[in-house]
Amino acid sequence: MENSENNTIRPSFGRSFSKGLEILGENFLPLFLVIIVVAVIQAPIQIVRFTVELGGFNLFVAFFGLFALAYSFLVVPVFDFGSDLIFIHAARKQKIDFKHLVSGFTGNYLNIILANLLVFALVMIGIIMLIIPGIIVACRLTFVSFLVMDKKMEPITAVEESWRLTKGYGWTIFGMGLVSFFIILFGILMLIIGIFPAIMWVAGSFATLYNDVLTVKGELPDIPESE
Repeated sequence: MENSENNTIRPSFGRSFSKGLEILGENFLPLFLVIIVVAVIQAPIQIVRFTVELGGFNLFVAFFGLFALAYSFLVVPVFDFGSDLIFIHAARKQKIDFKHLVSGFTGNYLNIILANLLVFALVMIGIIMLIIPGIIVACRLTFVSFLVMDKKMEPITAVEESWRLTKGYGWTIFGMGLVSFFIILFGILMLIIGIFPAIMWVAGSFATLYNDVLTVKGELPDIPESE
Protein backbone atom coordinates (compact mmCIF):
# COMPACT_ATOMS: atom_id res chain seq x y z
CA MET A 1 0.00 0.00 0.00
CA GLU A 2 2.80 2.40 0.92
CA ASN A 3 4.70 1.62 -2.27
CA SER A 4 1.55 2.19 -4.31
CA GLU A 5 1.04 5.58 -2.67
CA ASN A 6 4.68 6.49 -3.26
CA ASN A 7 4.28 5.72 -6.98
CA THR A 8 1.12 7.80 -7.45
CA ILE A 9 2.17 10.97 -5.61
CA ARG A 10 4.15 13.54 -7.58
CA PRO A 11 5.27 16.55 -5.54
CA SER A 12 4.42 19.60 -7.64
CA PHE A 13 3.36 23.23 -7.65
CA GLY A 14 -0.23 22.46 -8.65
CA ARG A 15 -0.75 19.55 -6.28
CA SER A 16 0.69 21.49 -3.34
CA PHE A 17 -1.63 24.48 -3.77
CA SER A 18 -4.61 22.22 -4.50
CA LYS A 19 -4.04 20.19 -1.33
CA GLY A 20 -3.27 23.39 0.58
CA LEU A 21 -6.71 24.71 -0.35
CA GLU A 22 -8.22 21.39 0.71
CA ILE A 23 -6.49 21.62 4.08
CA LEU A 24 -7.82 25.16 4.46
CA GLY A 25 -11.38 23.97 3.87
CA GLU A 26 -11.18 20.94 6.14
CA ASN A 27 -9.57 22.69 9.12
CA PHE A 28 -10.50 26.34 8.73
CA LEU A 29 -11.37 27.25 12.32
CA PRO A 30 -8.50 25.49 14.16
CA LEU A 31 -5.91 26.67 11.62
CA PHE A 32 -7.40 30.17 11.70
CA LEU A 33 -6.86 30.17 15.47
CA VAL A 34 -3.26 29.00 14.99
CA ILE A 35 -2.55 31.87 12.58
CA ILE A 36 -4.20 34.40 14.90
CA VAL A 37 -2.06 33.26 17.82
CA VAL A 38 1.13 33.49 15.74
CA ALA A 39 0.11 36.97 14.53
CA VAL A 40 -0.43 38.12 18.12
CA ILE A 41 2.97 36.74 19.13
CA GLN A 42 4.63 38.60 16.27
CA ALA A 43 2.77 41.88 16.94
CA PRO A 44 5.26 43.34 19.50
CA ILE A 45 8.03 43.26 16.88
CA GLN A 46 5.90 45.23 14.43
CA ILE A 47 4.92 47.72 17.14
CA VAL A 48 8.57 48.32 18.06
CA ARG A 49 9.53 48.67 14.40
CA PHE A 50 6.75 51.23 13.86
CA THR A 51 7.83 53.11 17.00
CA VAL A 52 11.45 53.26 15.80
CA GLU A 53 10.36 54.61 12.41
CA LEU A 54 8.27 57.34 14.04
CA GLY A 55 10.43 58.27 17.00
CA GLY A 56 13.95 58.19 15.64
CA PHE A 57 16.78 57.01 17.86
CA ASN A 58 16.87 57.54 21.64
CA LEU A 59 17.56 55.43 24.73
CA PHE A 60 13.93 54.37 25.02
CA VAL A 61 13.80 53.23 21.40
CA ALA A 62 17.20 51.53 21.74
CA PHE A 63 16.02 49.53 24.75
CA PHE A 64 12.88 48.30 23.05
CA GLY A 65 14.84 47.67 19.88
CA LEU A 66 17.09 45.28 21.77
CA PHE A 67 14.03 43.71 23.39
CA ALA A 68 12.41 43.19 19.98
CA LEU A 69 15.62 41.63 18.61
CA ALA A 70 15.86 39.16 21.51
CA TYR A 71 12.13 38.45 21.34
CA SER A 72 12.26 37.78 17.60
CA PHE A 73 15.05 35.20 17.99
CA LEU A 74 14.16 33.62 21.35
CA VAL A 75 10.34 33.52 21.42
CA VAL A 76 8.78 33.96 17.98
CA PRO A 77 10.55 30.95 16.33
CA VAL A 78 8.98 28.55 18.84
CA PHE A 79 5.49 29.56 17.71
CA ASP A 80 6.48 29.67 14.03
CA PHE A 81 8.00 26.19 14.16
CA GLY A 82 5.07 24.91 16.22
CA SER A 83 2.56 26.18 13.68
CA ASP A 84 4.55 24.44 10.92
CA LEU A 85 4.16 21.14 12.77
CA ILE A 86 0.42 21.70 13.13
CA PHE A 87 0.11 22.29 9.37
CA ILE A 88 2.09 19.09 8.72
CA HIS A 89 -0.37 17.18 10.88
CA ALA A 90 -3.27 18.79 9.00
CA ALA A 91 -1.69 17.71 5.70
CA ARG A 92 -1.57 14.14 7.05
CA LYS A 93 -5.15 14.39 8.29
CA GLN A 94 -4.00 13.95 11.87
CA LYS A 95 -5.67 15.53 14.86
CA ILE A 96 -4.74 19.17 15.33
CA ASP A 97 -3.29 19.67 18.80
CA PHE A 98 -2.73 23.27 19.90
CA LYS A 99 -0.14 22.23 22.46
CA HIS A 100 2.37 22.02 19.60
CA LEU A 101 2.36 25.81 19.40
CA VAL A 102 4.24 25.97 22.69
CA SER A 103 5.71 22.47 22.98
CA GLY A 104 9.03 23.78 21.68
CA PHE A 105 9.64 25.66 24.91
CA THR A 106 9.98 22.41 26.82
CA GLY A 107 10.93 19.70 24.37
CA ASN A 108 12.97 21.12 21.50
CA TYR A 109 13.82 24.71 22.39
CA LEU A 110 17.56 24.83 21.71
CA ASN A 111 17.24 23.08 18.35
CA ILE A 112 14.51 25.51 17.27
CA ILE A 113 16.46 28.62 18.24
CA LEU A 114 19.75 27.43 16.75
CA ALA A 115 18.12 26.17 13.54
CA ASN A 116 16.35 29.50 13.06
CA LEU A 117 19.61 31.40 13.64
CA LEU A 118 21.54 29.11 11.29
CA VAL A 119 19.02 29.47 8.45
CA PHE A 120 18.87 33.26 8.98
CA ALA A 121 22.66 33.52 8.86
CA LEU A 122 23.01 31.34 5.75
CA VAL A 123 20.29 33.23 3.87
CA MET A 124 21.78 36.62 4.83
CA ILE A 125 25.23 35.51 3.67
CA GLY A 126 23.66 34.42 0.39
CA ILE A 127 21.86 37.74 -0.01
CA ILE A 128 25.09 39.65 0.60
CA MET A 129 26.56 37.57 -2.23
CA LEU A 130 24.48 39.40 -4.86
CA ILE A 131 21.00 38.28 -3.66
CA ILE A 132 20.49 35.29 -5.99
CA PRO A 133 22.52 32.89 -3.80
CA GLY A 134 20.35 33.99 -0.88
CA ILE A 135 17.20 33.09 -2.79
CA ILE A 136 18.66 29.68 -3.67
CA VAL A 137 19.63 29.02 -0.05
CA ALA A 138 16.20 30.13 1.21
CA CYS A 139 14.48 27.75 -1.22
CA ARG A 140 16.70 24.79 -0.39
CA LEU A 141 16.32 25.31 3.39
CA THR A 142 12.52 25.58 3.28
CA PHE A 143 12.12 22.23 5.07
CA VAL A 144 14.39 22.99 8.04
CA SER A 145 11.62 23.99 10.46
CA PHE A 146 9.54 20.98 9.38
CA LEU A 147 12.44 18.59 9.99
CA VAL A 148 13.31 20.07 13.39
CA MET A 149 9.73 19.68 14.56
CA ASP A 150 8.60 16.58 12.67
CA LYS A 151 11.77 14.49 12.98
CA LYS A 152 13.38 16.22 15.98
CA MET A 153 16.57 16.85 14.02
CA GLU A 154 19.43 18.98 15.29
CA PRO A 155 20.06 22.25 13.39
CA ILE A 156 23.01 21.19 11.21
CA THR A 157 21.41 17.84 10.42
CA ALA A 158 18.14 19.58 9.49
CA VAL A 159 19.96 21.99 7.17
CA GLU A 160 21.80 19.15 5.45
CA GLU A 161 18.63 17.07 5.18
CA SER A 162 16.58 19.95 3.80
CA TRP A 163 19.24 20.53 1.16
CA ARG A 164 19.07 16.84 0.20
CA LEU A 165 15.27 16.61 0.17
CA THR A 166 14.77 19.75 -1.91
CA LYS A 167 17.18 18.65 -4.62
CA GLY A 168 15.21 18.72 -7.85
CA TYR A 169 12.44 20.85 -6.31
CA GLY A 170 14.22 24.20 -6.17
CA TRP A 171 12.22 25.75 -9.01
CA THR A 172 8.99 24.35 -7.58
CA ILE A 173 9.71 25.99 -4.23
CA PHE A 174 10.76 29.25 -5.87
CA GLY A 175 7.55 29.30 -7.93
CA MET A 176 5.47 28.55 -4.86
CA GLY A 177 7.20 31.35 -2.96
CA LEU A 178 6.56 33.82 -5.76
CA VAL A 179 2.89 32.89 -6.06
CA SER A 180 2.55 32.91 -2.27
CA PHE A 181 3.63 36.56 -2.24
CA PHE A 182 0.77 37.48 -4.57
CA ILE A 183 -1.72 35.32 -2.67
CA ILE A 184 -0.87 37.13 0.57
CA LEU A 185 -0.88 40.51 -1.22
CA PHE A 186 -4.35 39.73 -2.57
CA GLY A 187 -5.42 38.72 0.93
CA ILE A 188 -4.29 42.10 2.27
CA LEU A 189 -6.24 43.89 -0.45
CA MET A 190 -9.37 41.95 0.55
CA LEU A 191 -10.07 44.32 3.45
CA ILE A 192 -6.89 43.07 5.25
CA ILE A 193 -8.79 40.20 6.97
CA GLY A 194 -8.19 38.10 3.87
CA ILE A 195 -4.52 37.81 4.82
CA PHE A 196 -5.36 35.11 7.37
CA PRO A 197 -6.87 32.53 4.97
CA ALA A 198 -4.13 33.49 2.49
CA ILE A 199 -1.41 32.61 5.01
CA MET A 200 -3.27 29.40 5.92
CA TRP A 201 -3.43 28.39 2.25
CA VAL A 202 0.28 29.06 1.73
CA ALA A 203 1.31 27.24 4.93
CA GLY A 204 -0.82 24.23 4.02
CA SER A 205 0.69 24.16 0.53
CA PHE A 206 4.28 24.06 1.77
CA ALA A 207 3.40 21.45 4.39
CA THR A 208 1.88 19.37 1.58
CA LEU A 209 5.03 19.66 -0.53
CA TYR A 210 7.18 18.57 2.41
CA ASN A 211 4.90 15.63 3.15
CA ASP A 212 4.77 14.60 -0.52
CA VAL A 213 8.56 14.67 -0.87
CA LEU A 214 8.94 12.46 2.20
CA THR A 215 6.25 10.14 0.85
CA VAL A 216 7.87 9.56 -2.55
CA LYS A 217 11.21 8.96 -0.86
CA GLY A 218 9.64 6.53 1.61
CA GLU A 219 10.83 8.60 4.57
CA LEU A 220 7.59 9.50 6.33
CA PRO A 221 7.85 9.16 10.13
CA ASP A 222 5.60 6.64 11.85
CA ILE A 223 2.15 8.11 12.47
CA PRO A 224 0.31 6.89 15.59
CA GLU A 225 -2.86 4.97 14.79
CA SER A 226 -4.84 7.07 17.27
CA GLU A 227 -4.24 10.16 15.17
